[in-house]
Amino acid sequence: MPQRNTVTWNTMIRGYFQNGFFDKAISSFNQMPERDIFSYNTAIAGLMQCGDVNGAREVFDGMVHRDVVTWNSMISGYIRNGLINEAIRVFDDMPLRDVVSWNLVIGGLVTCQRIDLAEEYFKKMNDRDVASWTIMVSGLVRAARIVEARELFEEMPVKDVQAWNVMIAGYVENGDFDMAEDLYQRMPVRDLDSWKQLINGLVYSGKIDAAIKKFMEMPEKCQKTWNLIILGFIRHGLIKEAHAYIEKCPYSNIVSWTNVIVGYFEIGEVRNAVKVFELMNNRDTTVWNVMIFGLGENDRGEDGLKYFIRMKAMCQSPDQATFTSVFTICSDLPTLDLGKQTHAQTIKTGLNCLIAISNAMVTMYARCGNMQSALQEFSSMPIHDVISWNSIICGFAHHGDGKKALEMFERMRLTDVKPNHITFVGVLSACSHAGLVDQGRYYFDYMKNKCFLQPTSEHYTCFVDLLGRFGLIDEAMSFLDQIRTDGVEVPPSVWGALFGACRIHKNIKVGEIAGERILEVEPSNSGIYLILAEMYLSSGRKEDAEKIWARMKGNGIKKQPGCSWIEINNSGKVFLSGDRSHPEFRRICFLLNLLHAEMETKILKPSTASSEEIQISFDGCYG
Repeated sequence: MPQRNTVTWNTMIRGYFQNGFFDKAISSFNQMPERDIFSYNTAIAGLMQCGDVNGAREVFDGMVHRDVVTWNSMISGYIRNGLINEAIRVFDDMPLRDVVSWNLVIGGLVTCQRIDLAEEYFKKMNDRDVASWTIMVSGLVRAARIVEARELFEEMPVKDVQAWNVMIAGYVENGDFDMAEDLYQRMPVRDLDSWKQLINGLVYSGKIDAAIKKFMEMPEKCQKTWNLIILGFIRHGLIKEAHAYIEKCPYSNIVSWTNVIVGYFEIGEVRNAVKVFELMNNRDTTVWNVMIFGLGENDRGEDGLKYFIRMKAMCQSPDQATFTSVFTICSDLPTLDLGKQTHAQTIKTGLNCLIAISNAMVTMYARCGNMQSALQEFSSMPIHDVISWNSIICGFAHHGDGKKALEMFERMRLTDVKPNHITFVGVLSACSHAGLVDQGRYYFDYMKNKCFLQPTSEHYTCFVDLLGRFGLIDEAMSFLDQIRTDGVEVPPSVWGALFGACRIHKNIKVGEIAGERILEVEPSNSGIYLILAEMYLSSGRKEDAEKIWARMKGNGIKKQPGCSWIEINNSGKVFLSGDRSHPEFRRICFLLNLLHAEMETKILKPSTASSEEIQISFDGCYG
């Protein structure tokens, strides 16, 4: 431009601030040959917007003349940057205030939940507009002071549609849906938010049919509101009703269909979820993720992986949720091949640096027994959260390396990450595997009294298992008495741990008590009957063993066949108790007999009774 005036400079500065070019805005402001009040006000507002509070203050202090807009810009800027006390100080120093000044400071106090001070300033106002009243009503609603909010609302000399909406939303948030509907009916004028607030209240109160009726009456249909109604059906377990509505109404979109799929998965109707998915014309990453995750959660992980492969074939880019679900499914597979391939893919896409994905990979490797890869992935992570630490600690504990698990826990204690309930499940389990009884006692006490974590059934079970493994049956029984003293009912898993210890250490007396306690809760648990009978036989009480077998038969309890598998040369081999169909069956039996003979001669050297037990175990597993 051959010539520029103050308006030109101000326009450029304002434009730079609006579009994020803060350095250019300040540079232009500093180059201005002449400035007017608008130049200063624009600079203050822009600097506050980009968080440069000190720079805004310097401009403010350098002004010779200030108007009310200048002061208001400072108040607004301080509030925007969370400096409410500075905003109040500026407000108190103002030579002249308008209604905007009052509304800004009252709104800031409401946002900071300093509602009592906001009330004081509100009462001092001489002139109030509808915004002043609405801000104060909104603040009382947020503070759950709904009665006071309603009283103030009724005092309002003029109410606009926003004030009515604030009050309706307040009743909805506080669960008073009837009052919200009553206010809605009294409204002289309604806007889209009015309809949305009422429908929202009807949905959350379970009046789904009424919500649909109101939606049909809406002068302007809102896609988000329709999806909220569909979600309301699903939350109340009315999945098929939601499905029927989106089939016959033209307002649904991909979000509606995705919610229905989620609903079907939640009630275990996998076939219907798959059917809805296959009928969808358009699919985004979210709906693919829902399918993969839902199938995994419903014990159909291999089908979930097939959808993952289809997803990639259709050029749909996987995201963090996709990979997390896939790694979770791979954690339960007998082979790590697909997990490793997916790991490589996350590296190619650059998503391996996300902490959620790294955590999922650590968990996968740990669950599949590859602790070396789990530790390598853990060590490569730039930061760790509690899930990262839990995965590696529980992984080592689960695979019997108790000392390494405790070493990782001690490293965790040197960080700012606080352990949670899951952490101590891993720690106590590690103590049990490593035979560290004294340290187990210490960590149990540390969890309760230092970390202030109330023990759960898992912690009680781990601790009883720790004591029981080393024959401290009496101490374990005393610990159970302590659990009851704490007002906690001893869970079946704790009795199970004690029962297992009694079997190992041949404590028939306590074993009978523990076994009967488990059968009270789990009368169909065939394993308990069989172990009780075995304990009786080993102590020469054949008649008691026969009574247990007769009781088991009388109750119609049958032993479930055992199943196991092993990976050989990247191929999974599955074995089912009593099944002789495996092509290598004879060779496997021959090898087992060799192993059995080796155990007898070199390791166990058992008594006749023990030898019979081992032979029964092999015969039972492989027919």
